[in-house]
Amino acid sequence: MEKAQEEVLEKIFQGSLKNSDNIITILQRIQNEFGYVSEENVHWFAKRTATPASKYYGVITFYSQFHLAPRGKNIVTVCAGTVCHVKGAPRIISKIKEDLKLKEDQDTTRDKQFTLECVNCVGACSIAPVVLVNEKVLGKVTPTSMVKSLKEYKE
Repeated sequence: MEKAQEEVLEKIFQGSLKNSDNIITILQRIQNEFGYVSEENVHWFAKRTATPASKYYGVITFYSQFHLAPRGKNIVTVCAGTVCHVKGAPRIISKIKEDLKLKEDQDTTRDKQFTLECVNCVGACSIAPVVLVNEKVLGKVTPTSMVKSLKEYKE
């Protein structure tokens, strides 16, 4: 582990003692600093707090806000709820994967420019199918319009 990384973790740890932070708050702070929660960081905290790593992983895997791997610069979130699904979300997902050259098991491009994620609902059924790009809402998306929309983020 790099010295700078360890210093950041120590700062988070000291703050957690001072504020009586819970595991969720600690993980949020780690993710805010590094962009994701690495296995190395979990084990550092588990050892430092004498808390089993499994407790941290239980929280990480329960809440979708936490990520165990680095994410792309641009986050593409496709709603896969019932209405969006019926109106074409699977085709949109397929087209995005093709356009970003993502393999079936990949969600982040090799160059770390894009991460594709699917969620159960974004609460915008009236404009389904819906895709968010970096939290910008795109409604009534088609596979073709999605490729056009992604173009501006590639430049």
